[in-house]
Amino acid sequence: MGSAKRNPVLWAIWLVASLALAIWLSLQLVDEEAPKTAFLPGPMTHGHHQIEMQCSVCHGDGFDSETTLQNACVDCHGEQLDDAQDSHPKSKFTNPRNADRLANVDARLCVSCHVEHRPELDVGMGVTLPMDMCAHCHEDIEKDRPSHEGMGFDTCANAGCHNFHDNRALYEDFLLAHAGEPWLKQPAQQAPRDLLARQMRDEDLMALMRGHGEAPADAAVPEHWDGSAHADAGVACTACHGGGDNWVDSPEPQQCATCHEPEHEGFLQGRHGMRLAQGLSPMTPSQSVLNMHVEASHRELTCISCHGAHDFDTQKAAVDSCIGCHNDEHSNQYLRSPHHALWKQEKRGELPPGSGVTCATCHMPREEKHGEIFVQHNQSLTMRPVEKMARPVCLQCHSLEFSLDALADPHLLENNFKGQPEKHVPSIDMAVDRDKARGDKKGPY
Repeated sequence: MGSAKRNPVLWAIWLVASLALAIWLSLQLVDEEAPKTAFLPGPMTHGHHQIEMQCSVCHGDGFDSETTLQNACVDCHGEQLDDAQDSHPKSKFTNPRNADRLANVDARLCVSCHVEHRPELDVGMGVTLPMDMCAHCHEDIEKDRPSHEGMGFDTCANAGCHNFHDNRALYEDFLLAHAGEPWLKQPAQQAPRDLLARQMRDEDLMALMRGHGEAPADAAVPEHWDGSAHADAGVACTACHGGGDNWVDSPEPQQCATCHEPEHEGFLQGRHGMRLAQGLSPMTPSQSVLNMHVEASHRELTCISCHGAHDFDTQKAAVDSCIGCHNDEHSNQYLRSPHHALWKQEKRGELPPGSGVTCATCHMPREEKHGEIFVQHNQSLTMRPVEKMARPVCLQCHSLEFSLDALADPHLLENNFKGQPEKHVPSIDMAVDRDKARGDKKGPY
């Protein structure tokens, strides 16, 4: 029997449909404003999903090469790795003595461990990670560390143990230096901010604050201006809105960076500001993978979303702005936590400034750089892995042992640290035992 006779009508329909699809895809590809959803090979992890339509951020304009992809990772995350004193820098693996270690995992490239469009590999930190990555280089670790005998390589990254990049709160000398500390320090409070006070002595900044030109005659003093930080500092309306013909009713978020550059840079590096950093519209809570309040779904996240347009209330920004959007269990439990009780006492004047603990205290900690203390506005910086919060945040008030135990306890994380840790991380114990066995004691324990 011969082959079935082809139907020319069906062939024509198939040809026209294929041609139409090809034209549509081509137009989507060349149109910078068109969404690129059709070209995604799979969903992004929640670390990058906000910018999934900006393919060129990672892949370059022409999906160029492996080098382009690597450079994109370093452009966004390189500074954080430098600040973290990356314990596995690229230089470690370009050393010829370690060349054999690259046979199984090429650790010179970020994508060897972290791949996108494969959300099924997400380990819960917003990134994909092979759980056996340590085994390739440390398969005989029990010979040097008998305390590790019998431990599975899928436990290396457990809370309080090891981080591939940022081990500042976990390296052995640091563990020994903080062994035996009381769980609560006295006084338990954070350092006061002083960056802006120092900047106020900068003549160029003072000139910016005075503004240029005149405000429109019909520009009224806003309701919440009197008594605000900007009013008390003598900031003119034209410093933000512009003067004369350059007046704008609603300044862009970038205007805040004129005086608050470190805070603005941090904001753009975190989840809240990463879309703005790539030239996209501001993030809205509806784009989050976390639980958010429905009524907050379409609020755009910029500086004034938390600080207000004219009142610039840092107390409101530290708590109310956060729980006004976030609707997860950890956030909802904050108002019933010991941390919030301390915050209420501080606001009533019963405790000195810095004694209360707000959402911002932990997620936007105060940092010291070049002798100046400012608020880190990258709210993602200390989130993943959780031990990254120990050194800049928890140690302000608590011992390292208590901090690691608390951060490793999922129940405490969920109820916003209401109670004592039920889990113990033996990292400090192991370091002390090893130190004693050497006979040349380093720790003050």
